[in-house]
Formats: sequence, C-alpha cells, structure tokens
Amino acid sequence: MSLLLINDGQDMEKMGFEAILEQLYAGDDAIAPILCVAIHCGTERKMEYGVAGIPDYLGRGAKADLYTSFIFDELLPFVRKQYVVPSFKEKAFAGFSLGGLMALDIVWNHPEEFSKVGVFSGSFWWRSIDQTEEKYDDHKHRIIHQVIKNGRYAPWLKFFFQCGNMDETRDRNNNGIIDSIDDTLDLVKELEAKGYDSEKDICYFEMKDGRHDVPSWGRAMPEFLNWGWGSKVRS
Repeated sequence: MSLLLINDGQDMEKMGFEAILEQLYAGDDAIAPILCVAIHCGTERKMEYGVAGIPDYLGRGAKADLYTSFIFDELLPFVRKQYVVPSFKEKAFAGFSLGGLMALDIVWNHPEEFSKVGVFSGSFWWRSIDQTEEKYDDHKHRIIHQVIKNGRYAPWLKFFFQCGNMDETRDRNNNGIIDSIDDTLDLVKELEAKGYDSEKDICYFEMKDGRHDVPSWGRAMPEFLNWGWGSKVRS
C-alpha cells in the first residue's frame, strides 16, 4: 500500500474526497490502494506552511521547519503505529495553494522519503522581497524556484502540477498569462534544468475554467490520483 499525505485536510469533506476515491477504486481499471492521511491545518497556517528555513518577505512561513519536523517526528510514526503498517510501497505528498508549496518543499528536501508530489494552484509566487520593490527579479526572489535551482537531483521523484486559468487575474509582467501559471511553468523549467523529463517525470494539468477553490481542485483530484496510482502507471 502507498501513503498519500494531504495538506489542508479540512477541505476533503467539501471536496467529496471519499466519493472520488470510491469511484476510482471501482471497475477493472481501479487505482492501486492508497492510505490517505488528510492533515487539517492549524490556526497559524500562513506561518506553518511555506518553505522551511526561509520565511517570505513578510516573515510568513517562519514555522515551516517545525511543521516539517511534525510530519517526520510525530505524524509518520503515529500513522505506522495506528494502522500497523511498518513501511509503505511509496509515499507521496499533496497540497493546495500554500499547502501545495509546503508539500513540494517537504518532498524536494526529503527525496529519500517520498517519490511523488501533487500541487494544486501552488503558491509559487512566495518571494523574499516585495514585487513592488525596484530590485525585485523573478529569477532571484521567488523562494521555491531558488530552492529547486540550488537543490540536488533525485531521479525517482515525480511531479504533478495543476493550474486554473481563473486562479487569479494578476499578471505582473504583462505577458498575458496570469502569475500562478507563469510561476508554475517557470518552476517546471527549473526542474527540467535539473534533469527531469517533462514527459516522464512531470505532469502539468491546466484547467480552462479552473478557479482557486476547493471545487476546482476536486475536479482535478482524479487526474492526480490516476496519474500517480492508475492502471496505466502499474502496467
């Protein structure tokens, strides 16, 4: 059995996650078994989610390292004991918006523990200085892009990114593409520069009518689960 951790787990009921799983488990082309652990966010979500050790320009994400420690020191041991599963076939992490950023940060920095990550409308704009500052530069001040650029290549990692054309309206470089899509595509370029194959290792799923909300992420969830654990993956 595989393990899937999910940030912002409090949204799973609204998403209809249980029904999504039931449908994907039915039929001859059912997905492989997954133990899904949906982690409800705390009251300090904007402090606990982010990039571990690197707060943004407003100091948000300052407790991301503590959240990372919670995952490894408390949650995973609890899951293994509670469900009597000493080890898993593989482990994956998923999240939405800022929770997606946190999921990617954890997987990227602990590749020995994980094999897949799913990010829905990821907050990849997370930056070290305000974009209104004259010296702001996309290539220098988006935090997770720098983390990927300066990180190490783990050939077994796989990445799923979902974006919606209606995630937002901001377009800071006036190129006709909203920032959330630009930031995600630029992150994909960083991964490709590291050596990841855009076809084999990365799935980019763009929804024309996708918004920055739970219903949109719910519609994208089957794509992610089939990508990661569907019959085509196992064949």
